[in-house]
Amino acid sequence: MLVYVVKRIALMIPTLFGAAVLVFVLMRAIPGDACMLRMATGGGSIDPHVLEACHAELGTDQPMLVQFLAFMKGLLTLDFGKSQWSGRPIMHEVGLRFQLSLQVAIMATLTAILIAIPLGTISAVRQNTWIDYVVRSFSIAGVALPSFWLGILIILGILITSKALWGSPWMPPITYVPIWVDPVTNLSMLIWPALATGYRYSAVATRMTRSAMLEVLREDYVRTARAKGLFHKLIVRRHALRNALLPVVTVIGIEFAFLMGGLVVTEQVFNLNGLGKLFVESVQNHDYNMTQALVMMVVGIFAITNLAIDILYGWLDPRIRYR
Repeated sequence: MLVYVVKRIALMIPTLFGAAVLVFVLMRAIPGDACMLRMATGGGSIDPHVLEACHAELGTDQPMLVQFLAFMKGLLTLDFGKSQWSGRPIMHEVGLRFQLSLQVAIMATLTAILIAIPLGTISAVRQNTWIDYVVRSFSIAGVALPSFWLGILIILGILITSKALWGSPWMPPITYVPIWVDPVTNLSMLIWPALATGYRYSAVATRMTRSAMLEVLREDYVRTARAKGLFHKLIVRRHALRNALLPVVTVIGIEFAFLMGGLVVTEQVFNLNGLGKLFVESVQNHDYNMTQALVMMVVGIFAITNLAIDILYGWLDPRIRYR
């Protein structure tokens, strides 16, 4: 296993390098001049000296090879420079939002796991019964409902319910507080986007769990276990569920990586200042350095998540041996 992990980590290096080259080239292939876009003020002329100073600040006045080497050095040292819009270090800007997005992603993932695996298993075991139909309707509704629209319904439900109970509407806090500082304020702010996102997330995982369980329950080794007289619950839990979880783990891992930077609309609905919102703002503000750093961070998250999924395969399925 150790040799396998080392090899997989080594394979991540060319993946990250290829992504860095692609990001570097695409950012410079965008039509227009980043400095011109930043300084355009309604059609007025721009001082050439100011334009040259902007190019020097961005480093775009240097040869492409020098720019690429500086970019790679920043990746290796985790020093992406300063935001061209706020003037603060990029790692500081990202760090403020990373912990919020990470917590929402973890809470949404836990919500999805707690909903999807039990419901998907029950739906497969009770195939074509009323329980199966209810679970399938529940999962189809989750796939059909966008998480941001569900978030709007949650906010409206909170307003209506709080006004009916206490006479005045209540809204979740809008200022992020770390959970270790004030758990009540933190959870009252992030539990709602986590539920809205986790429900849709769980709908996909529920359908995947059901499909995988139905396939595994028809395997010969499950029939053999039944013929030996093993308890039904033991067969489902020990023989069927662990083998059926392989595609489910893949879906959950990919969705977790997506949640780290892809909840743009949901963050807008709940007024969360997360990575998705920062991504949009950096593009709108033509923040050259910030956009590159965020793209590479998302690439790194996907690479690490895929590594964790591959390692988890060996624990879930004993037939998999990493040699």
